[in-house]
Amino acid sequence: MGLSALGPARFWRVGDRELRLEAPVIAGILNVTPDSFSDGGRFEQPRRAIARGRQIAEEGAAILDIGAESTRPGADPVPEGEEWARLEPVLRGLRDLPIPISVDTHKLEVAERAVEAGAAAINDVTGLRAEPGLARLAARTGVGLVLMHMRGTPRTMQLDTTYGDIAAEVGGALAEARRAALDAGCAPGQIAVDPGIGFGKSVDGNLELLARLDEIASLGAPVWIGPSRKSFLGALLGVGPAERVTASVAACLAAARRGADVLRVHDVREMRQALEVERAINAGRAGGVRDARPFVRPRAAGDCN
Repeated sequence: MGLSALGPARFWRVGDRELRLEAPVIAGILNVTPDSFSDGGRFEQPRRAIARGRQIAEEGAAILDIGAESTRPGADPVPEGEEWARLEPVLRGLRDLPIPISVDTHKLEVAERAVEAGAAAINDVTGLRAEPGLARLAARTGVGLVLMHMRGTPRTMQLDTTYGDIAAEVGGALAEARRAALDAGCAPGQIAVDPGIGFGKSVDGNLELLARLDEIASLGAPVWIGPSRKSFLGALLGVGPAERVTASVAACLAAARRGADVLRVHDVREMRQALEVERAINAGRAGGVRDARPFVRPRAAGDCN
């Protein structure tokens, strides 16, 4: 769709609300883990995580994406009980947040508990490969479902990064995962897709996927994209995670021009400012740009987008 596209409103269904996608929106990342590649340990304590979640909403995110298990390359899995112990107090402390909450998990029990605690979407980095039951959970509860492409597991995903045609192969896998979710009873408007930047891809593979993101967008589902602070940016620039903010914003803007709908980032304020400037340039005026948050409406009964 791109940053300057006009036309009828599009919505992504997240529980009892719908998120407007006429222009790209921001998903703010909140890692409540001790070992994430970018900010591991900073928000491990619930009090600090809750404060950061509120800050992310204030900075302009349309959705808060919380993860309690690191998916960095080489990461070991976390037991369900430990993952939920990290998530539960944070979800409880953010139940009154004015934006929807997505939980980044591929475990059915954790997802079920998260939805019961108020999560409006599940972000599955395995694209239903680990737990097909997540699609049935989404169908039953109406929460949003993000299906991401990844080869193998976080521990093994970087062992095979060779593709014949990366956009075609990733797009085909996402289309198959989306069909599985539809077959499980999900409504089309619930399902978003994510090509999985940094998950089983080389530096060149990540760049090619971003350059050809319009092919992923042609699937017809909202497109999530998450290049934020990823190692391919570090390889390009020779800088560590904390110094990849500008590069992350540039990658997200390029993705938005090629059809990305949801930009998953650590640095919400910087991303919001970049989007505001781009929107003002496209509009040729400044009026209204400061209030560029997406409109979230209650979902009408029987409305499946």
